[in-house]
Amino acid sequence: MNSYNDLSIDRLFRMDGDVAFVTGGGDGFGRIASMAYAQAGASVAVTDIDKHKADAVVAEITEGGGHAVALQLDVADRAALKQTIDDAAATLGGLHILVNNAGISHRGPTIDMADEDWDRVVEVNLSAVVLGCRAAAPHMFAHGNGRIINLASIVGLVGNRLFAHIGYQATKGALVNVTRGLAVEWADRGIRVNAVAPTFFRTNFGAAYMQSNPDLATAIEAATPMGRFGEPWELAGGLLYLASRASSMVTGVTLPIDGGWTAA
Repeated sequence: MNSYNDLSIDRLFRMDGDVAFVTGGGDGFGRIASMAYAQAGASVAVTDIDKHKADAVVAEITEGGGHAVALQLDVADRAALKQTIDDAAATLGGLHILVNNAGISHRGPTIDMADEDWDRVVEVNLSAVVLGCRAAAPHMFAHGNGRIINLASIVGLVGNRLFAHIGYQATKGALVNVTRGLAVEWADRGIRVNAVAPTFFRTNFGAAYMQSNPDLATAIEAATPMGRFGEPWELAGGLLYLASRASSMVTGVTLPIDGGWTAA
């Protein structure tokens, strides 16, 4: 029988001694993940295609008393992806948490989409995730304890009637099943694989896009049962839960964080 202390917040959610690797960590959800894990005691490799953004996040973490390093990474560079994961594990003392956050989108009618736009979205949003998981797994196998969190999307669970972006939708839907597949494949090796599926959030990118499309912003709010966009910090709880001991019996799950979008 568990004791009262077994259920302490520190025991459930602290990540002291863990090493986290976050792609696209310089902004948006990646920034939130990096800061949340550092707050919980993990050492964080904050990676981004824009090194200056990664540096800025690491400065925030360091000033707050956390531990993080900034690394430049284009996840579409397959050799660099594996090497950067290996280097981070060697530098920080292992790898326990991988957050596959880096992603891109190409919006517009499918009939008008160029082949190269499709290829680029698939490479960044899907291939890089699978290859990143494959590169991280041996480090996690080594200590029998790994947690992978994939950034899917509500449009990976349902269609999007507001605008067309089939490459994004296809890759995010694929991530939902990649999450299930790897969860089953690696469960007996001690690796848990889960995903979050956010709705529209007021990240820097999202806010700028919606400011230039006020009618679309209004339509999104009207389609969301909670009647508003998410704020970036509201993703932190789900990311923290899935990477912590609190979710130790959870794997293969995609958690919508969507204000009720997929329930409507």
